[in-house]
Amino acid sequence: MILSLGLVRGVIGMIIGAILGMAVTMLIRIGMGLAAWGMEPVSVVGALVGSIGFLLGVGVLTDWIKWMQGKPTPMRHGPPEGKPAWTRYFGTDYNHKVIGIQYTVTGIALLFVAGTLALTFRLELVQPELQYIDTNTFNTFVGAHGIVMIGAILMGVGGLMNYLVPLMIGASDMAFPRLNAFGYWVAVPGALLIVTGIFVGGWDTGWTGYPPLSARAPLGVQMFFLGVYLIGLSSIVGSVNLLTTVTRMRTPGMSLFRMPIFVWAAVATSIIQLTATQLIGLSFLMVLIQRLLGMGFFDPNLTEHAIELNSPPGNVILFQHLFWFYSHPAVYVFILPGLGIISELLPVFCRKPLFGYKWIALSSITIALVGFLVWAHHMFAAGMEDYLRVPFMFATLLVAVPTGVKFFSWTGTLWRGKITLETPMLFVLGSISVFLIGGLTGPPNGTVSTDLFLHDTYWIVGHFHATMFGGFFFPFIAAVYYWFPKVTGRMYDERLGKIHFWISVPGFWVQSLTQAYIGLHGMRRRIADYDPALGIQTGHVLITIAGFAIGISMIIFVYNLVVSARRGEVAVANPWGSRSPEFQIPSPIPEHSYAQPFVVVGEPYDYALPGSTYVNMNPAGLAAGGGGGGGGGGGK
Repeated sequence: MILSLGLVRGVIGMIIGAILGMAVTMLIRIGMGLAAWGMEPVSVVGALVGSIGFLLGVGVLTDWIKWMQGKPTPMRHGPPEGKPAWTRYFGTDYNHKVIGIQYTVTGIALLFVAGTLALTFRLELVQPELQYIDTNTFNTFVGAHGIVMIGAILMGVGGLMNYLVPLMIGASDMAFPRLNAFGYWVAVPGALLIVTGIFVGGWDTGWTGYPPLSARAPLGVQMFFLGVYLIGLSSIVGSVNLLTTVTRMRTPGMSLFRMPIFVWAAVATSIIQLTATQLIGLSFLMVLIQRLLGMGFFDPNLTEHAIELNSPPGNVILFQHLFWFYSHPAVYVFILPGLGIISELLPVFCRKPLFGYKWIALSSITIALVGFLVWAHHMFAAGMEDYLRVPFMFATLLVAVPTGVKFFSWTGTLWRGKITLETPMLFVLGSISVFLIGGLTGPPNGTVSTDLFLHDTYWIVGHFHATMFGGFFFPFIAAVYYWFPKVTGRMYDERLGKIHFWISVPGFWVQSLTQAYIGLHGMRRRIADYDPALGIQTGHVLITIAGFAIGISMIIFVYNLVVSARRGEVAVANPWGSRSPEFQIPSPIPEHSYAQPFVVVGEPYDYALPGSTYVNMNPAGLAAGGGGGGGGGGGK
């Protein structure tokens, strides 16, 4: 049974591939008259071939290989024949709902890995001087925490978009089911390589991988580069798939401005992923090749051979431009889906229409486009000329306008709504409060005069964490609770859900605000020790306690999901009284989500408007009525 699981076969294939790649590389080196063992080239090629071995082992390339051989590849539906239903989640499956769950569970697992790393180095910072870990290990844990957390968020984004978008637009599946499965499984060896990098020397560059430090870092940085490259490839193929699905597979009657607001957020996210992700892949690949082949892309010190060839010196600032041209738009990759979740859930729990639907839809697209004009505010301290600093400062402040549109929309939706405070709604409100902290601490980082003082302090750490937690983490939690009945057919434990909320959100308020406070008092980021004369030890204690509180709340969250999925109360058909199409079909959702196409006949968020209907689930008239919760706005 174990060996029949695709994940197990993939890991075995990765090990075999790594050994084969290392052996071939050593033979080539011998043929070139070099020593057989060269740690970096042998290890890097081994890791690359091992990743291909993983994909072959897990079976995600099998159908494409059969196509090249001219063999039939019929689409398979349902659990594997002769195996328990749960095994499909550990192997290649082409159903978008299964792939969405695979992304989501993997993302939660990576959240725990990243959180454990954070709590480890937080314990070191409780007191001045070094107590438990040395500076190299501290640096590795800080960098690994950042990049693993980003990987976890990208997995979570993939989970939400894969599971929800086809259901919301009435599609039978994603446009390219095999490519969809490939997008998930190519990210898994990427995550494994990043974690492996911690144990093969680590890296002391932080999550950004800036040269020249990354050009001289231990071997672990190469695993980090390769892992991010593979996860980036996952983002690119996923965005192609989603944009094609939304463009070509919407159900009849669903015009652009009748789409659920989360679909708009997913489209904006996919535009960024498709057009910007190549830049981080390129920048990391250039450093990787610089280390392997001696190319001086970012090395200002020319080698003798480069001088003979009259090559220009490298430029480390070039890396920053390439890196941030992706990595600042990537912030919106993280938060746009979360903001879409907030906008999706607010009308349900306020029982009134979404205020300014078209404005909030277009604001997501505007954020995606304007986000490409702000990357250089991360480089104000790098010695940029004023004629570059000032335009980027104005562009950075301008991007706050479409974000403000969302806040006004949320406020207008909440105003005089019949609000109910179930766990998903609590996390939506918590998300807004935390994201507001991120929004208020952001403008000082976007103006040159203040950023020069705040750059690389814990003020930035507090701002970034508030943006990520408010923009994605807490909306993601809200989404899991909200759609849990549709996925499992059972209700979660509401009492445990509220305990989770009241530990995690106030805990994060303490953490983020205290991080900003100690940053203003001189605490630098990525520093293993600090001067007790700064008077910030109490702040570090509070941050660490808050971090552990958030960790405990996440254990409660996972326990709630696991136990409720097995023994929770059976969910009614539409527990939230939602108008969304996926809540008009049975729970858990059948293998083929919709027995027949439905027709969109109204607006998606007209809750409590008499006679309003969003979708007709049976246009043939066999079960006439507003299946979208018309008349009473969902019946709640």
